[in-house]
Amino acid sequence: MTFKVYIPARYDSTRLPGKALADLGGRTLLEHVYRRALASGAAEVVIATDDARIAACAEGFGATVCMTSPAHQSGTDRIAQAAALRGESPEAVIVNLQGDEPFMPAAVIRQVAAALAADPQVDIATVCEPVDTLAQWQDPNVVKVVRDVRGRALYFSRAAIPHPRDGDHEWSSRGPFYRHVGIYAYRCDFLQRFVRWAPATLETLERLEQLRALCQGAVISVPTALEPCGVGIDTPADLAHARRLMAAG
Repeated sequence: MTFKVYIPARYDSTRLPGKALADLGGRTLLEHVYRRALASGAAEVVIATDDARIAACAEGFGATVCMTSPAHQSGTDRIAQAAALRGESPEAVIVNLQGDEPFMPAAVIRQVAAALAADPQVDIATVCEPVDTLAQWQDPNVVKVVRDVRGRALYFSRAAIPHPRDGDHEWSSRGPFYRHVGIYAYRCDFLQRFVRWAPATLETLERLEQLRALCQGAVISVPTALEPCGVGIDTPADLAHARRLMAAG
């Protein structure tokens, strides 16, 4: 199986500006993500950005960089342009690894690529993890997913789904409650089609881009992650927590 990893990275993050260049244990956040991607066995790792500071940093640690438009609204749009600029073949498997996931296991990066490559009917592969607590299940910042018997997505939501008819007291960590982890694999031709589709109403309501694909009838494979995926970095508190984890080894 051959796949490539594209890492979208921007400087002007709303909640944590410049986070891609934030120090985490002596390396930038971006370099940690890049090293995770390299360890996955990807044929190539590309950082897609619109910022000269990020490009200079990435080139400094040896990464391949593709400069993209500053107008992109999402990382998906950014990597789609980068893949087009670099002439990726329609059947190329592209893994979209967010630039704020410094703890993403290499095994999970390979897993999403393998899940896509294994089934020609699948348009997108991603992963999920069990929800551990009632608070996590109820948190709108934690995206939940429900799946069919084949492990394909039925729906993604910020709401607490599936919702027990008899109320939250029926919640159990042993139940079918999963959080979605934002890593994706696509074939390049599907990626280019996806970014041309207009945002779906459900996508706009939930602020979840993957609902655009479901509304278009796409098949999304969502296996349970082979290893814990760690924490993403969205806020100063997240960064402080990640620094504590890094310091603890």
